[in-house]
Amino acid sequence: MGTADPPAIHYDDEELPARNLTGRIGLGVAVVAFAVAVLVLWQVFRPLARGSQFYLIIFLAGTLPLVFLAYRARLGRSSRERPTLPDWILAGLALIACVYPISPLRGGYDGFLDRQGLLEPIDIVFGAALLVLVVEACRRTTGLALPIVCLAFLAYGYYGGLLPQNWPIAHAGLDFSQIVDALYNSGSGFYGTPLDVAATYIVLFTIYGAVLDLSGASRFFVDLSVAAFRRSRSAAGRTAVAAGFLLGTVSGSGTATAVSVGAVTWPLLRRAGYPPEQAGGMLAAAGVGAILSPPTLGAAAFIVAEYLDVSYLTVLGWATIPTLLYYLGILLAVEIDVRRFRVRPVSLPDASVRRLLLRFGYHFSSLILIVVLLALDVSATRAVVYATLAAFLLSFLDPANRMTPPRLFTALSAGVRGVLPVVAVCAAAGIITAITTKTGLGAQLASLLVSGAQAVTSNPTAVLALTVVLAAVALAILGLAVPVTASFIIGWVIIGPALLGLGVPAPAAAMFVFYYSVLSEVTPPTALAAVGASAITGGRTVPTMWQALKYALPAFLVPVAFVLTDSGSDLLGRGSLVGILWTTVVAGLAVLGLAVATGGWVLGIGRAGVPSRVLGGVAGLLLLYLEPVTIGLGIAALVAAGLWAFLRRSPERAATIFREPGADHSGESDESAYSSNGVDGKKESPTERG
Repeated sequence: MGTADPPAIHYDDEELPARNLTGRIGLGVAVVAFAVAVLVLWQVFRPLARGSQFYLIIFLAGTLPLVFLAYRARLGRSSRERPTLPDWILAGLALIACVYPISPLRGGYDGFLDRQGLLEPIDIVFGAALLVLVVEACRRTTGLALPIVCLAFLAYGYYGGLLPQNWPIAHAGLDFSQIVDALYNSGSGFYGTPLDVAATYIVLFTIYGAVLDLSGASRFFVDLSVAAFRRSRSAAGRTAVAAGFLLGTVSGSGTATAVSVGAVTWPLLRRAGYPPEQAGGMLAAAGVGAILSPPTLGAAAFIVAEYLDVSYLTVLGWATIPTLLYYLGILLAVEIDVRRFRVRPVSLPDASVRRLLLRFGYHFSSLILIVVLLALDVSATRAVVYATLAAFLLSFLDPANRMTPPRLFTALSAGVRGVLPVVAVCAAAGIITAITTKTGLGAQLASLLVSGAQAVTSNPTAVLALTVVLAAVALAILGLAVPVTASFIIGWVIIGPALLGLGVPAPAAAMFVFYYSVLSEVTPPTALAAVGASAITGGRTVPTMWQALKYALPAFLVPVAFVLTDSGSDLLGRGSLVGILWTTVVAGLAVLGLAVATGGWVLGIGRAGVPSRVLGGVAGLLLLYLEPVTIGLGIAALVAAGLWAFLRRSPERAATIFREPGADHSGESDESAYSSNGVDGKKESPTERG
């Protein structure tokens, strides 16, 4: 195929760089990871007889020690690629602390369960050791922010009884043994829903992504994106967006997708004339789409399904229309930037879409198979295993990427290694959920959130709107510090009850929290996807973040529509067909208005002045309220924005646009601009045209 191979995709959730283990140590880690992968696959068809928690104990015992070998302590200036003696000691302690509940000591697993609520001193020692190790594993994989949050929750659980009892968040207090019991010997701590989701759904999808990647799918998706848009003036931008969407089906990580797409498409974007910051923002926004796009949403989507007790297919259905609106916003921004920055057509590899699809289109088969099996009521775990098997078998159609036994071993072990940061985050999130459950903190904070809104106004609609704004701000701030998965879990236990208490349907509330958790990847001042993209383009980091925010703006506002009105549920596909189509069209117009406001251009007319941009922004906000009166006002404002831009465009300016070579040609179609200029923006010779 035509383009260069993209770099290896990482199957993780915003993790810090792992060690590049080689030699016998690398082989040993790969063997253990492969064994865990076999256990995970076995559990799908022949679940362990002792139950889910027994399986989670074994899974954590197989993965947590690997974290200490695969990730550096990052203390001082140490950057050793080989594990140090302390790393080996911590890995051994993690193994012992994890397997203690199922060891023959003191009555075995049944005896350990019988001691729930009455732990013995030796149980508390091992539980406390595992607590320290989980927090340290989280620190190694994600940084200091989430461990600090976990320690704050632990401190609240232990010292909360010392707070004045008239404070809403005061509680009776927990002693250390109660905290360890809640974490180590219950279904709401280390072995709660977050780790359960990581050990059943997420790890299977990372294995599937690894098999799909090694079978050549990533390279095919990039080549297909290049071929699909090669005859357009905005080909470079469209290629980056399409490649981000397609690679997202393999990765599920926003930062990794942004970096992978950028490594391939940045040369095209640079030749087309995109400034580094603009290109980086586009790549970051396209990469974050990987976490929002069916059929492989980010890790938090599986937790949504588990918390609401619905199928994963249902969550995919909820995410479909918002995903379309998200990419509509990015594509509109791309088209506007083509005109604002006078982007040039570029030479792209001469590849045929038809030929690529006929030769390598089978890579889509396993993705389609997942959706079909889910629609046939096959469990998500079995569906992804069958899809993995299909990808494995189809790889033999490409001799260069066939899954030989060594490559299959690599894929399975890479899939498990890729989930290590998620395991650390989910185990640490169990600390937060356990403390919240034991103290009732979630309900108290939710009550405070609603009370704060009611202190400003007593109007029910205004209270809901203000609560949503406060919740959005809180989630955005939370997302600056912790990874997406942890951000969703914390947000759901605190903000979810507030929204539910105000009458917001559970699916709308959950997806609202989900989207704002995901968008932390493009929210300054952290914006990990933008940081990764700026490293590829060489652009300034902070301006790149703001450009990413511009591209992703519709994704920040569309979730608000979920919860403000009853019609917002139609955007999740929860309504009549007519209602769903109508709200989708209206929301699409809202995205168009927001694109005018942020991009400063009205497509088909020309540059938008300040009045047109203000009118476009107002139109977007009014349309997203999805009520008849606001929809009418929003459409009027959108028309006014276009009319104002048209009237301010003088005849002299229009003549200049069509006279000047290399100008933006805002009135022309992409095809006419392409045909009248050479691929590098120069006039074609008769020979070239022929």
